[in-house]
Amino acid sequence: MIVTCVFVHVKAEHVSDFIAASRGNHQGSVVEEGNLRFDVLQSTDDPTRFLLYEVYTTPEAAARHKATAHYLEWRAAVADWMATPRHGETYRVVYPADVSRW
Repeated sequence: MIVTCVFVHVKAEHVSDFIAASRGNHQGSVVEEGNLRFDVLQSTDDPTRFLLYEVYTTPEAAARHKATAHYLEWRAAVADWMATPRHGETYRVVYPADVSRW
């Protein structure tokens, strides 16, 4: 299993746009083969900051996500709305050890 956390800082005037555009990416992602979770989270302290929490069964499934139409549309739509470049960090799951609960 592979988890990617994508940290996003959006320009204040585009927060609503970002949320709307991210809905389609979320909806497409959760039905991808190998996807276990795809959460779009907004900071309660700073509404311009978001975290995309992506869980895939394999690194290959995560890589396939980046070739999907919904991801490519989202990436193009949000590109100019970034206050700073978004960045992702990849993690392996330590706990829960029993990932079948997901």
